Amino acid sequence: MRPLLGALLRWREASIVFVAIALAVYFESANSNFLLTGASLQNLSQFIAPVAILACGEVMLMIGGEIDLSAGMVYALAPFVMYFAQMAGIPLVFCIILGLAAGALVGLANGVITVLLSVPSFVTTLGTLFLLNGFTLTIANGTPVSIESSDSFANFMGHGGYAEFIWAVGVVVVMHVLLRNTRWGLHTIASGANPIGSSEAGISVRRIKVGNFVLSGTLAALTGILEAFRISSIDPTAGGTNIMFLAVAAGVIGGTPLAGGSGTIIGALIGAMVLGILSDGFTLIGINAFTFNLILGAAILLAMLFNIHINRLKRGGASP
Repeated sequence: MRPLLGALLRWREASIVFVAIALAVYFESANSNFLLTGASLQNLSQFIAPVAILACGEVMLMIGGEIDLSAGMVYALAPFVMYFAQMAGIPLVFCIILGLAAGALVGLANGVITVLLSVPSFVTTLGTLFLLNGFTLTIANGTPVSIESSDSFANFMGHGGYAEFIWAVGVVVVMHVLLRNTRWGLHTIASGANPIGSSEAGISVRRIKVGNFVLSGTLAALTGILEAFRISSIDPTAGGTNIMFLAVAAGVIGGTPLAGGSGTIIGALIGAMVLGILSDGFTLIGINAFTFNLILGAAILLAMLFNIHINRLKRGGASP
C-alpha cells in the first residue's frame, strides 16, 4: 500500500488517468458504439481539443493564483479579427497571425490591469468578458460568417478528421515542456507557491503573471480560430462562458488547485478527456445534459478535496 501511495504522490495524474479509463470501460460496456466507431471517437476528439487548449492557458494562470474568465470571449473575437483582415485583402496566414495578436493584446490588457493596478483577476476578466462579448456582437452584427480557404489549408487548421486534436496534443506537449523544463515555467510555479520569497530571490513575479495572461489570451484566440476552421463558420455567439468553465474544470479535475502553487498541463488534457467521456457517454446511454452538469460539479468538488488531501500528505500531514 505504501509503495502505491508513494507512486500516487509522485505522479499526480495517476488518479485521473484511472478515472478516465474506468469511465471509458463503463460507457463502452453500456453502449458498444462508445469507442469502437470512428464517428464516436472523432466526436470525442472534437470535444476534447478546444477544452484542452484553453485549459493550458488557464492552468498557467491558476498556478499563479489567477484566472481568465474572458478566454471564451477571446475565442469568439479572434476569428472575426481574422475574417475582417481577410476581407481587407490580407493573406490568410497573416490574418490568422492578427487574430492571435488580438488575443495576446486582450491578455496583455488583463495582465496589466490585474498586476499593475492590483485589481483581482476575477474582476478584471469578468469586465473584459462582457466588453468583448458586446464588441464581437456589434462588429459581427450578430450574424455568423463563412471562412474563405482552400480545402487543404482548412483541413490542416482543424477541419479534417482529427486535425484539431493533433493541434491540441501539440500545444499540450509544448506547454508541458514550458512548465516543467524552462525557467519561465519554474518561475511560474515558484511565484504561485511563494510570491514574496520569489520576489526576494530576484524573480519578476509581475512579469511572469502578465506574460501568462498574454499566453492565455493567445491560446484562447488559437482555439477560436481552429474551431472556426473545423465548422467552416465564424459565430459571434460561439465560445462564451461554457467552454471557459469547462477549461477551468479540466484543469482542476486534472490536478491544478485554484489556490495556486502547483499545476499540471498533462493533467489538464486528461481532465478534458474525462469531461469528453462523460459528455459523450451520457449522450449515448440517453442521460440528459442536466445530469452532466450535476456530475461535473461533483467532480470539481471531489478533485479539489483530493488535491488538498494530497498536498497535506506531501507536507507530512501538516494542516494547510
